[in-house]
Amino acid sequence: MTFQGFPTAALDFYDDLEVDNTKSFWEAHKGVYAECVAAPMKALCADLAPQFAPDGQGAKVFRPYRDVRFAKDKTPYKTHQGAFVGVAPSTGYYVELSPRGVRVGGGFYEASGPRLAAIRDAMAAERTGRALARLLTRYERDGWEIGGEQLRTAPRGYDVTHPRIDLLRRKQLFVGRPYGFGEDAIGPGLLERVRADWAALRPLVEWVAKNGVH
Repeated sequence: MTFQGFPTAALDFYDDLEVDNTKSFWEAHKGVYAECVAAPMKALCADLAPQFAPDGQGAKVFRPYRDVRFAKDKTPYKTHQGAFVGVAPSTGYYVELSPRGVRVGGGFYEASGPRLAAIRDAMAAERTGRALARLLTRYERDGWEIGGEQLRTAPRGYDVTHPRIDLLRRKQLFVGRPYGFGEDAIGPGLLERVRADWAALRPLVEWVAKNGVH
């Protein structure tokens, strides 16, 4: 199946799910989810994965169910559909559909202690750290948003006066931007738009994959 866009019914489905996040609503509309959300997302990822997934691993289309075991919010269903193409542990490219439309991004979303230490060492090093800083500056200049969880203080072993302390505080680092929900954001042209943006994010993803080796 080739990607043909997301129908507006996909956005309507998530608008309604935000209001009525119940099993009864889901059971009554799971056919809409399967046809208008899940199937197009799988098709989009199938078209993109050969270019971005290493060794033909493909993409992970996330389950629609929330893990509520330790959450105060017990609503059972996610109000967005995400998919991820990984190139290293928790590192890769992301696309999401929600009531607010489509969003794309790339970077790393989690790192174990040794892996995060390796990433921070590369951030602190003059050559690799300055290269990453220049890359992020360019993304911001081009209208991308820089996100990810950060420490409030300097990580252990680093001085608060380090010239790249803002980078070193990061426990996550991802770059993304929203497309909205117009026809150009959800229609068939979305495929090439995501392809171009993921290609633009490749230097960041490859920097993390290369330097996150411990």
